[in-house]
Amino acid sequence: MFGLALKSLKNRKFTTLMTIASIALSVTLLLGVERIRKEAKKSFTNTISGTDLVVGARTGPVQLLLYSVFRIGNATNNISWESYQKLGSNPNILWTIPLSLGDSHKGYRVLGTNTDYFKYFRYSGKRPLEISQGQVFNDVFDVVLGADVAKTLNYSIGDSIIISHGAGKVSFIQHDDKPFHVVGILKKTGTPVDQTLHVPLEGIEAVHIDWKDGAPIPGVSISQEEVRQMDLTPKSITAFMVGLKSRIAVFSVQRFINTYPSEPLLAILPGVALQELWDLIGIAEKALLAVSIFVVVVGLFGMLIALMTSLNERRREMAILRSVGARPLHVFSLLVGESALLTLAGVMAGIGLMYTLLMLSRSFILSNFGLYIAVTGLSVYEILLTAVVCLAGLLIGMIPGYRIYRYSLADGMMIRI
Repeated sequence: MFGLALKSLKNRKFTTLMTIASIALSVTLLLGVERIRKEAKKSFTNTISGTDLVVGARTGPVQLLLYSVFRIGNATNNISWESYQKLGSNPNILWTIPLSLGDSHKGYRVLGTNTDYFKYFRYSGKRPLEISQGQVFNDVFDVVLGADVAKTLNYSIGDSIIISHGAGKVSFIQHDDKPFHVVGILKKTGTPVDQTLHVPLEGIEAVHIDWKDGAPIPGVSISQEEVRQMDLTPKSITAFMVGLKSRIAVFSVQRFINTYPSEPLLAILPGVALQELWDLIGIAEKALLAVSIFVVVVGLFGMLIALMTSLNERRREMAILRSVGARPLHVFSLLVGESALLTLAGVMAGIGLMYTLLMLSRSFILSNFGLYIAVTGLSVYEILLTAVVCLAGLLIGMIPGYRIYRYSLADGMMIRI
């Protein structure tokens, strides 16, 4: 019956190809969404990698993660520079990265830090930051741009940038007397780094040296040359990242920081906080997967409609088969076999199409969205999805098979051509 089903499908080439194409597109969407969903989650959880603790003022773990890693929101309080230095001298701590937030440029956050940021910060499987153009800052008024900032605002090496006070997209208070100069542009990372302007901690202090209570001091203006001669040691920072000599000490260091007597601080494990944050926003991925499943269902129903529509035309064909000795079960198996072949062909074509599209678009996705899509074999979950689709196609084929099973030989022979 398998060979007969294959010949029957060849006899109806156009309908067969259209049905296979419909199922293939559905499977491509299903597997493509699943692959992108998996890689997006992986990229999200790899926004920060190799950092053992993130420390900030005492608040919620998600809020601390949002403003320190994703540059969303603001800190409830700052950390004094003295506390930062004392905590950083803990014998279990290998390195620290200070973070100072508060200013912006055309809606993009400005991050004050030091060169340890470029040395120790890791993302996506401990990948280091890389400079695509220029170099890391070495002057008070140097700035290193994230890839999205440079691309969107069309900045290049040597351009001047004036940062604004506050984190809003529109600011009426600007540090226009102390412009920064672009000395470097980072490669695309697919993380909030791409949308950040990086300046030295001393630069953050420099632009506020003649400010008080969030506003310029009337009648006071200190030039850039004068500022360079001053002590620009920060009084406070927003947060800092911690790398330990041994991960075995992570909980003891976390407890040490959380019980620090001089000021209320919170140390979080970024991986745990990222998972908590993903659980809050992961409803979107589930909705996307549900939509793709419905598309597959629509594709399978399209196959059912095609088979059911052709039943009336094929009643004489089935009657002839019955007249030459085919049993009702054989006729039933023929229809189910056709459905199984159509589904299997559609699934295989869909898998091939998905890999073709991934190979062709992965560079575009990486350069424009910073999302690296790994071209690997099907995962166990993806194999399970395709198996479910094949089983569904087989079950759907039983509906027209049952209908043709009930047609009698006499009913088929009475139909006129």
